[in-house]
Amino acid sequence: MIFGPTAVAEAEDCILAHSLRGTGISFKKGRRLSAEDIISLQAAGIAEVIAARLEAEDVHEDAAATELAEALTGAGLTASASFTGRCNLMVAERGVLVAERARIDAFNLVDETITLATLAPYDLVEPRQMAATIKIIPFAVTRQALDASLAVARSGPPLLSVAPLAARRVGLVQTQLSVTKESVLDKTRQVMDQRLARLDCPATVERRCAHDSDAVAEELRLLAGEGCEILLMSGASAIVDRRDVLPSGLEAAGGSVTHFGMPVDPGNLILLGELQGRPVVGLPGCARSPKVNGFDWVLQRLVAGLAVTPQDVMRLGGGGLLKEIAARGLPRAEAVETQDGAPRAAKIAAVVLAAGQSRRMGKVNKLLAQVDGRPMVTHVLDALTASQAQPLAVVTGHDYTAVEAALPKRGFTLAHNPDYASGLSSSLRRGLAALPEDIDGVLVCLGDMPRVSPAVLNRLIAAFNPLEGRAICVPTWQGKRGNPVLFARRFFAEMQEIAGDTGARALIGEHADVVCEVPMDDDAVLLDVDTPEALEALGAPSA
Repeated sequence: MIFGPTAVAEAEDCILAHSLRGTGISFKKGRRLSAEDIISLQAAGIAEVIAARLEAEDVHEDAAATELAEALTGAGLTASASFTGRCNLMVAERGVLVAERARIDAFNLVDETITLATLAPYDLVEPRQMAATIKIIPFAVTRQALDASLAVARSGPPLLSVAPLAARRVGLVQTQLSVTKESVLDKTRQVMDQRLARLDCPATVERRCAHDSDAVAEELRLLAGEGCEILLMSGASAIVDRRDVLPSGLEAAGGSVTHFGMPVDPGNLILLGELQGRPVVGLPGCARSPKVNGFDWVLQRLVAGLAVTPQDVMRLGGGGLLKEIAARGLPRAEAVETQDGAPRAAKIAAVVLAAGQSRRMGKVNKLLAQVDGRPMVTHVLDALTASQAQPLAVVTGHDYTAVEAALPKRGFTLAHNPDYASGLSSSLRRGLAALPEDIDGVLVCLGDMPRVSPAVLNRLIAAFNPLEGRAICVPTWQGKRGNPVLFARRFFAEMQEIAGDTGARALIGEHADVVCEVPMDDDAVLLDVDTPEALEALGAPSA
């Protein structure tokens, strides 16, 4: 193709590169100039234009786009007419877009003049939706470049197609422990039925059993015998290993585990397997939520009749960070929002309860007792300041003048509780009220736990993920629960209603389904200094 300034007298059959307006003319770019156009241009006093002249080996942009569309388009897609070098591929039936990313890359690497842009491979697509667009960049391409691109397009099955959805019969096994609430299982089934309805499938065939491998195996065999085409397993406890209860149950039923884990978050702890030719999926905890997660990507492929191999799963990491994108639309109480489209970590605040009367300590105010040469309560503040928790609030009450004098001068909000004698809950309410509204959760810390380290606090924050069922994070040492405890924002209203001296720990039993126990490396989370003996055990004087 010859491109550049061209005398109007020699421009017949050339393609105009830029729009022209003048006396008696209004020509758009891309116009192929006719003999009459040349006369009009000369009459307007235009002697030269920027234009392209096709040579013998050139293929016009529209003809090239049409030829490529014929080679690229598979079942479930139709091609629009080509115009200005663009041809759009439109969805003809609802389903999953099948597109091989490596071949798309290979196609686009052939020549800069020929481009293909598609929706993400395996996206769920709707009729009349644009699935891809072919665009020829210049006004023409060489036959050589076009043939090279066609060779890639024809190197296998059509590069783009739509696998239609089918009304699959789906079986769901849910396991139970003694602490599992029926309401949690009911919600999981309801969410799953909603997912399936969006994929044009009937409601699940559900069975519940003990969290036991043999029980799981029996239910899987029964569901397979009832004609379920896809089998799902949801555990009372998350799958953490290929040898865990759910995968062991699958193998006991005669099936096999094909893959465990996924580079998609949420959705990491997913299990894939097979039983009697049927796909089996061990659900990650996030599948209990209706929000998009890695399981959705697997489910829609299975409903479309597409195999999901270990390699398919392992290639999902690019674009697999779903937990904090705005498109997921999480409820405010559960969300970790984005700022300017960029993901951010959960914003966890902390409340230090330092209002108690130290009755068991005797005459000494335990918060002011010297530990390693400093008042005990300052150790708690130091650990929080060095952690990822921000902002901080300290609630004082008994002996507040002395306690406040011992605290650092900055780095936290001070809240006084004149009603401290009514119990811990009143101080908790004061602390929550002192925090900003844009936090995602709060660490409730006791002022008499001087050995809790920043690492303990950060480990609790790292475990926090309400979407995956970790909305209350409790530290443990050798199976015993300790403090501090991290609560999601959704519990703040309930925390405000608590009365007496129990604090927020009552919520742990009431919401066992979202409690996450976080093992720690030492017993600091169990060590609150209430007595002279406990103080002496720290190597500090008791009086």
